[in-house]
Amino acid sequence: MCLGVPGKITEIYEVGGLKMGKVDFGGVTREACLAYVPEVQIGDYTVIHVGFAISQLSEEEAMETLKLLNEIADIDEELGIEPGERQT
Repeated sequence: MCLGVPGKITEIYEVGGLKMGKVDFGGVTREACLAYVPEVQIGDYTVIHVGFAISQLSEEEAMETLKLLNEIADIDEELGIEPGERQT
């Protein structure tokens, strides 16, 4: 299963002709390609998948998604499932 994670764009710049940016994931900042969402601006939220912004979303949508992801992580911890141990 692949997972896109919402993050907040904190910086936008160009590298080799591509729109790039720094994206904050709750205190962890990573670089991502923003070429697929050219309309995004600093302060916007976007879903990042393998280093690429694939869609823009509202702050409310981003917060709800992050809340759900945290609940999933909490369930695994409560059940004693180690990272990478989940069966399909």
